[in-house]
Amino acid sequence: MAQAAEGERQHALAVACLAEASDHPARRDLANEVHARPFLRIAAPARVTHLAVLGESATGPAQHLQLATEFCAALGISPPMPGARHLAYSGDGFTLKWERHTEFSTFTLVGSGRVDEPFADWIDGNQHLPAGWRTLVDGKRLVALQIEVLKGEPARKARRDRSRWFGDSGQVGSRVLGGGEVWCDWQIGDDGFSRFLVLDLDFRENQVGRLVQRLAEIETYRLMALLSLPVAREMLGQLENLEARLSEVIRGMAADHSSGGDADRLLTLTELAGQVEALSTGVSRFSASQAYDQLVLSRIQELREERIEGAPTIGEFMERRLSPAMDTCRSVQARQAALAERLSRAIDLLRTRVDMVQERQITELLSGMHSTASTQLKLQHAVEGLSVVAISYYAISLLSHFLRGAEDLGLHVNTPLLEVSLVPAVLTISFLMIRGVRKGIASEHC
Repeated sequence: MAQAAEGERQHALAVACLAEASDHPARRDLANEVHARPFLRIAAPARVTHLAVLGESATGPAQHLQLATEFCAALGISPPMPGARHLAYSGDGFTLKWERHTEFSTFTLVGSGRVDEPFADWIDGNQHLPAGWRTLVDGKRLVALQIEVLKGEPARKARRDRSRWFGDSGQVGSRVLGGGEVWCDWQIGDDGFSRFLVLDLDFRENQVGRLVQRLAEIETYRLMALLSLPVAREMLGQLENLEARLSEVIRGMAADHSSGGDADRLLTLTELAGQVEALSTGVSRFSASQAYDQLVLSRIQELREERIEGAPTIGEFMERRLSPAMDTCRSVQARQAALAERLSRAIDLLRTRVDMVQERQITELLSGMHSTASTQLKLQHAVEGLSVVAISYYAISLLSHFLRGAEDLGLHVNTPLLEVSLVPAVLTISFLMIRGVRKGIASEHC
């Protein structure tokens, strides 16, 4: 017994030591991230209003938090805490869910629906959407979505009468999650809202909330992905102009064998490279759109769609309408990258050509310098020969004066004979002396 008690005491002591261990600063935030965005609990009949508001890059999270704070103030509920990324409120006959994302924030309101008249009187005081607050998001609202959730006989009646809200030729619908249907036409109504009709035919618990959130995310991510389409269209004209100018420069390089205009061409290519680099902001938008496009596809797969005869599914609609736009963006992105690569190769080619011209000029210059040095060397040798003669002449002249002086002093010297005999010796000595001086100077320079 004593040993068992001692073992329990040691175990409790070890557990206490582990409990006192310091956590990583981000542990709780990371652990709570999986619970940050729970699905809404929605029971039919219900009306859901979903808004997505874009933020400005200069203000960022502060702007989203301000919008959420003022929204909550208009509804009379507690605002989110500073630095919060989400808020959930349920009470007073409605549910509010706010989420802050990187580029946008979403507001989802859930209230009771009208089984007798779907999509009627959406924006009013009973729907708890503050009209004054809507002016704050003027020019920033990207998504405005209305979702009507019906069940039982009202759902079957709404399915028969769906042409009242959706055009006959543009209806998109499918069976989803094995227990209901979704209908829409992806059109924006006169009130600025798109509409989804969710029919709860045999959903299990919480499936409606998950479905509504997925539909809201599909619409939000779809439009976020399409934000790059206007950028792509604008870039197309710029890329065509830049490609034409680059082709003109390359043709000029091929035609100009003398390389006379390479300096101007290099300046032109540098200017084109700067303009292509300025388009990189659009490329970053394309990368974000590809990520949103992948989110759209993953959310559609989670719907587990089944075809309803005579109507395209949401997946088929996106394949026909969203995929071409994303292909356009990817094409423009690849075209911009290819143009940047062509510019880089053209600049390298022109620099190589300029370097070759410079090397040829340097070679010609060195060849001229070599010719000049050779001429100078020949002149130097000629001057050295003359110097030997001159020095020898003056040396023999000095010796002649000396010999004549010796005759005047009474010495019998045959002066002409001595002068003649001294000429070879003087020439040899002068030559050796000048040669030694030249070798000494050359050794000093080496």
